Amino acid sequence: MADTVTLFTSIGLSEQKAKETLKNEALTSALKDAIAQAQVVNGATGVDKAMGTMLYSMVSRLKDTKRLTFLADHIARHKICTELQLAAALEFVKNHPQDPINQAEFENVCGVGVVITPEQIEEAVEVVINKHKELLLRERYRYNMGLLMGESRAALKWADGKIIKNEVDVQVLHLLGAKTEADLEKKTKPQKAKTSESEVKAKKEEVAVNGEVQSEGKSLMEQLRGEALKFHKTGENYKTEGYVVTPNTMDLLKKHMEITGGQIRTRFPPEPNGILHIGHAKAINFNFGYAKANDGICFLRYDDTNPEKEEEKYFTAIKDMVGWLGYEPYQITHASDNFQRLYDLAVDLVRRGHAYVCHQRGEELKGHNAPPSPWRERPMEESLVLFQRMKKGLFAEGEATLRMKMVMEDGKMDPVAYRIKYTPHHRTGDAWCIYPTYDYTHCLCDSIENITHSLCTKEFQARRSSYFWLCNALDVYCPVQWEYGRLNLTYTVVSKRKIIKLVETGVVRDWDDPRLFTLTALRRRGFPSVAINNFCARVGVTVAQVTMEPHLLEACVRDVLNDTAPRAMAVLEPLKVTITNRSADLKSDVQVPNFPADEAKGSHVVPFTNIVFIEQSDFREVMEKGYKRLTPDQPVGLRHAGYVITVQKVIKDAQGKVVELEVSCCVSTEAKEKPKAFIHWVSQPLKCEVRLYERLFLHKNPEDPSEVPGGFLSDINPHSMEVIVSALVDRSVAGAKVLDRFQFERMGYFSLDPDSTADKLVFNRTVTLKEDPGKI
Repeated sequence: MADTVTLFTSIGLSEQKAKETLKNEALTSALKDAIAQAQVVNGATGVDKAMGTMLYSMVSRLKDTKRLTFLADHIARHKICTELQLAAALEFVKNHPQDPINQAEFENVCGVGVVITPEQIEEAVEVVINKHKELLLRERYRYNMGLLMGESRAALKWADGKIIKNEVDVQVLHLLGAKTEADLEKKTKPQKAKTSESEVKAKKEEVAVNGEVQSEGKSLMEQLRGEALKFHKTGENYKTEGYVVTPNTMDLLKKHMEITGGQIRTRFPPEPNGILHIGHAKAINFNFGYAKANDGICFLRYDDTNPEKEEEKYFTAIKDMVGWLGYEPYQITHASDNFQRLYDLAVDLVRRGHAYVCHQRGEELKGHNAPPSPWRERPMEESLVLFQRMKKGLFAEGEATLRMKMVMEDGKMDPVAYRIKYTPHHRTGDAWCIYPTYDYTHCLCDSIENITHSLCTKEFQARRSSYFWLCNALDVYCPVQWEYGRLNLTYTVVSKRKIIKLVETGVVRDWDDPRLFTLTALRRRGFPSVAINNFCARVGVTVAQVTMEPHLLEACVRDVLNDTAPRAMAVLEPLKVTITNRSADLKSDVQVPNFPADEAKGSHVVPFTNIVFIEQSDFREVMEKGYKRLTPDQPVGLRHAGYVITVQKVIKDAQGKVVELEVSCCVSTEAKEKPKAFIHWVSQPLKCEVRLYERLFLHKNPEDPSEVPGGFLSDINPHSMEVIVSALVDRSVAGAKVLDRFQFERMGYFSLDPDSTADKLVFNRTVTLKEDPGKI
């Protein structure tokens, strides 16, 4: 160790830096090799501090170590002397992973042998100074000198930056002279004009423009388009960090490009063993959206490799939800389409010595410290015979698996590629009794479909190296896996196992219970798909995991429904009102605008008779301070009707409860004074059921033992659903179809539930009109 520290300090590293380097075995080995190569050229004492710094910078940034000797030799021979040249050299070898390297092209790109004279620097800086002379004389030393440096360096790519800066300083001083006291005063910043409330509101609004979701001035498509995500370009997979280049990589990429024509290809690969939830909405928007934004295609691929948990209803629901969110798959595929090909590749993997049949039991393989398999080094021929016997059904479940010889990034050793399951498959029946795992299937199906960008959530980052390893071990086209952050919501659970528990215990009715955050549940509750897409756009394309509050999603829902849900009037807790000065047989029609803020969007007609119904909460027998609605001493207006009513008599039942009001009415223009409030009402209404929803759980994180020690089932909100069986709604909604949405004036946004019948409509409250401050 002491000898290595001495070696590293001899090339200019500080003792502390040398000791820190020793903690990284790979870096230490690479630096020693680089120094050895430099000493071959310059002798044991010929590596000075400048060269040593360059060697250290090179080895710490080099991804492909097979280029180490090549680059160290160029540094040792003083062909690469500056940071700019080194950056160009590293970029060149990354873009040219295969041998041989074109020496002339390399040296040209890296500026080898280019000499910039002091006269050239002086002339180039003088040109830049003259270009900016007028502004320089006006602003003097307040001028942004960085612009001068940037343009001078652009004109003299391989010149030393320090020399350029010195020349810029000299010529500026010659032009302006020494700094004065005025030059030293701080420049005052111009005050920004205040933004009006309407402008603020306009900036916050998110609307769909030409099918693209706008978010804070940047649409989802803009977030996903082109260079925005810094993803690799098609065919340039090898430029991705961690991507392994084999002797066949470039040929495989060439064939891939011939098949795809350079088109971006993504896929959305759900397991058909449950219903999609709000987190999947981000995945759908990311995978389909990235392809759409870049004129590519996206496959919907069912990862149907576990026959025990898959049901047809899940296949249908997944396809429906993708379509509901506005996306059309280029092609619907299944992992099971490739069962034979995957099996053939597994046989090839065994032949290549990269897989073996193992007899350790499942419980032995759990965790990251599983004991090594005693069958890891069994002969390839023996594993081939045993794998064939697995396929023929000659082993019991759990008696044998096929395992891959590799270590995953999280330390897990030899993941399982195939296991035995005597369960009929929904598509292949009893044709197979061995099924591939996710770790084996995922990357190979991506390869078969020529996927360019395999977009996964962050937890799959630990599988990236195994993804590359398996494709390369089989010598097939290797796509690139990119990870993004999951989208989570508080006050809910999305685990399939836990939702099944909620259903089985009767807490919720099914996967589409409107209190859940599955996509089918949100649709049933009345959430518009565009609002969910808006929410995903607002969250943004993040790499970090994001946990959001439900009220932020609800805000997106309100934004959409405010512009799209026609108005109607409904009374949830009716109080009968008889107008005594209006004939019982007199009926008139009242024109009600569908959107009061924009009457050009049409209207509907509701009847007005001598009997109307109002909300019980809109009448108080005893006047209270600040109460503006109906009391015996305070009249109130009826919305849209043009009438003001005044209480004449309060009728109560035997228990003293108010059951009816007798009132007189007059045209609002004839009222003695303008009423303080206008309330909604219904006349000759339809009877309906209304379901009001609140959060299903009491705590933000119902799955967190520190927050909910008794487990998520102990955290159920007993008031998460209130059913009102005798609500009344105006007749304008009589022809509504299931999932049609309305704003019930002053009450909230509601959607027609599938439980509705010809005799009785059922409405779900989607969201309230305004966010409840108590929910923040």
